Amino acid sequence: MSVITNISNKKTAVIGTGNMGGAIVGGIVKSGLVRLENLVVTDKNTESAESIANKYGIKAAQTNTEAVQNADYVILAVKPNILKSVLEEISDKIFKDTIVISNAAGKNIEFIEKAIGGDKKIVRVMPNTPALYGAGMAGISVNKNVSESETEEVLSMYRSFGKAEAVPESLMDIVTGVSGSGPAYVFMFIEAMADAAVRGGMPRSQAYVFAAQTVLGSAKMVLDSGKHPGELKDMVCSPGGTTIEAVSVLEEKGMRSAVMSAIKACAEKSAKLG
Repeated sequence: MSVITNISNKKTAVIGTGNMGGAIVGGIVKSGLVRLENLVVTDKNTESAESIANKYGIKAAQTNTEAVQNADYVILAVKPNILKSVLEEISDKIFKDTIVISNAAGKNIEFIEKAIGGDKKIVRVMPNTPALYGAGMAGISVNKNVSESETEEVLSMYRSFGKAEAVPESLMDIVTGVSGSGPAYVFMFIEAMADAAVRGGMPRSQAYVFAAQTVLGSAKMVLDSGKHPGELKDMVCSPGGTTIEAVSVLEEKGMRSAVMSAIKACAEKSAKLG
């Protein structure tokens, strides 16, 4: 409880009010982590910032430098290609006690340190789009200047709209491959399942519900049961039954290998962006 109280008394600035920035702000507000008067947003699209501000009853700043003035937390929800310019713009307003939290894919801590100084407190986060629906997954890495209690505070923020885990930065590219980009793979799988259902005569709108709910329920079983996914799979596969027939085809077509190769390629691309 003390962690949440500490956060509530600190000014938090969010730069970027697109999908991810909006999800972050929404999660923080709904959880009560930060008092509304201590939360400010800004965006190069002033209409977007004002829309978010009006929605949640918070302040919208006109510029990035105005937003981060005396901020305890600066959350950067901007695209990787503009991260450097934003960091350079606000660097004079970032002090040793300011905690800078970057959500930019592929941009490592060293990249941020070069822009604002290696003596600053820097957190690198890889969130994902299900955060928009309160079901996100975020990996969080910190530099040597961030304390354990401060790390817990950042985890509390991201857990307000899903799950979050601290990981060494050496794993952040894998986090990008598994969870950061992972929703795209899952959407493809849901679409393929639905296409098969349509092929079998089911109306498409109904097919999406059957496929999506099956994925949702299966994921919940993994998280809530604590059982190995292989064990849960075996529970569905009766000897000589229909499911093992389908599993056999997936194995023949190289489903596991394709997924593993895709995640490896994604992680390698992420590493090159750093």
